[in-house]
Amino acid sequence: MPRWAWAALATLTAARLAIAAVMPLAPDEAYYWVWSRALAPGYLDHPPMVALWIWLGTAVAGDGALGVRLLAPLSAALGSVLLVRAGEDLLPGRGAGVIAAALLNATLLFGVGAVTMTPDTPVLFFWTAALFALARLVATGDGRWWLAAGLAIGLSLASKYTGFLLAGGVGLWVIAVPAMRPWLRRPAPWLGGLIALGVFAPVLWWNACHGWASFAKQGGRAGVFDFARAPQYLGELLGGQAGLATPLVFVLCVAGCVHAVRRAASRPAGWSLLVALSVLPMLVFIEHAFGDRVQANWPAIVYPAASIAAAGLSAGWLRWVKPAVGLGLVLTAIAWTQAAFAPLALPMRLDPTLLRLGGWEALAAEIAARPDVGFVASDNYGHAALLARLLPPGVPVYGIEERWRLFGLPDAAPAIAGRSGLLIRSARRDDAPDPADWSEIVRLGTLDRTRNGMTAETFRLYRVTGQTHPGATPIVVLPRPR
Repeated sequence: MPRWAWAALATLTAARLAIAAVMPLAPDEAYYWVWSRALAPGYLDHPPMVALWIWLGTAVAGDGALGVRLLAPLSAALGSVLLVRAGEDLLPGRGAGVIAAALLNATLLFGVGAVTMTPDTPVLFFWTAALFALARLVATGDGRWWLAAGLAIGLSLASKYTGFLLAGGVGLWVIAVPAMRPWLRRPAPWLGGLIALGVFAPVLWWNACHGWASFAKQGGRAGVFDFARAPQYLGELLGGQAGLATPLVFVLCVAGCVHAVRRAASRPAGWSLLVALSVLPMLVFIEHAFGDRVQANWPAIVYPAASIAAAGLSAGWLRWVKPAVGLGLVLTAIAWTQAAFAPLALPMRLDPTLLRLGGWEALAAEIAARPDVGFVASDNYGHAALLARLLPPGVPVYGIEERWRLFGLPDAAPAIAGRSGLLIRSARRDDAPDPADWSEIVRLGTLDRTRNGMTAETFRLYRVTGQTHPGATPIVVLPRPR
């Protein structure tokens, strides 16, 4: 990698670390931080890797925002280096690796993911690591790279269930490409598969012990079709990718994938690998859009391979690389600035950071100042987790929701029996609190979460009293920053 590329990556990583340290945590990040304080082989929503990464980050940098996110900028930097090497192995002599890494780093998906901590952060890193190992295999023919690829695939599965698309894509690649089929008669790929299964085995064990709860939650999204709404969902998928990849990078990646499919028609191992790890997963997301909404972040995994494919385009296409990277970095810088410092007072339709990040500290201060705040409870897992980080240590914070049954957190029911506190619920919910969970429920009014005068969310407040005999819904004591 050229010296200027190392310097650019170091500068970008330093900027990401700075933004990660000052940008407010989102509710989902606070929820994953709770996972790190109740480590387990699995959780209802995802496998445990994000919790392990947060646990490591907070062990080094403390429980603040930087500690929660520390491994995001670092993994983005290392992943970029691995992508450069993969590009050079698959498309040698073209400088494809540096082009691919530049395109990936210019996407909003990668730019935002490098300063936040969600399951997408580790799965994207391990997906890239698997691509690197398989590219090394193609370039060298050394079977030991199957073992590294198996480890990366297993770690991606332990990060997010979209890792199954990686495992499936690699399997189809080996079967479909004549040059790869001889490996099926050798032990290396099978040993790699056993390594992947061994890494993923604790997640399987946790699911088996908990009624396959996580598989049921995520698997319930598959195989559903709603053709009446499919045009809407497909349009959202296309528009979301064009926006989050940034328009020019998106066009280059689409063109690269089309080019890869054409080159893979004669089934060379390198181009076919790029198709297996970009086009095939994207087809799965398109199929999903025929029945349900595809969240814009889900297809992030297709972009490492798609970026290499884009780097293999003709010179006429590649003249757009510099404008694409420049535009992407500018848009990323604008998003970072608004998320971290909110210099502009924009309504929510123009500012996606407002809903997730805006006004939480002010809301927590208003809640803490109320005279009737014996404790605070929320039946939204993200809201409860974030308030547990923001409210003063003397204000107990409890989560009340069915999902908490799967966590090893202390039972709060004995502590609040006969005691009164505040229940906070988003006004977007149109139901009322369950009277089976409280001995008394009194509606108090509403409270707005705002930033720069713009309302992000309205909450309904209730004075509730804990029951002597606990209700059916679990209520747990949430951890607080150390």
